[in-house]
Amino acid sequence: MKQYVLDEIPRPDLARIKEYLDEKASPSGLEGIWWVELTPEQLSEPQLAHKDCQPHCFAVELGRNFVKFEFLIRSRRTMRCTCVGYATRVQRDWIMEYADRLVAELEVRT
Repeated sequence: MKQYVLDEIPRPDLARIKEYLDEKASPSGLEGIWWVELTPEQLSEPQLAHKDCQPHCFAVELGRNFVKFEFLIRSRRTMRCTCVGYATRVQRDWIMEYADRLVAELEVRT
């Protein structure tokens, strides 16, 4: 799996990250995993064309001392479709910027 990982995060910072994700992302139903939806402007042509597969999102996983931002863009409605796949360069950059904003806003020590 391609992903952006921040590790060696102190426990107090992990608690703040969890609060942030609880407020700004959607719980996945699995402990420690949230979905962050992409806006229509961030979608690729196939993702835009697949209205029935929208919304599209990426997963964020919070672990014992890490947070992972996956580069797999998923559909919230279907598991298998041609619109599901690894992030485009624009999407990958946006995911990394999302992670960097989270770190900056919360003053996370990495």
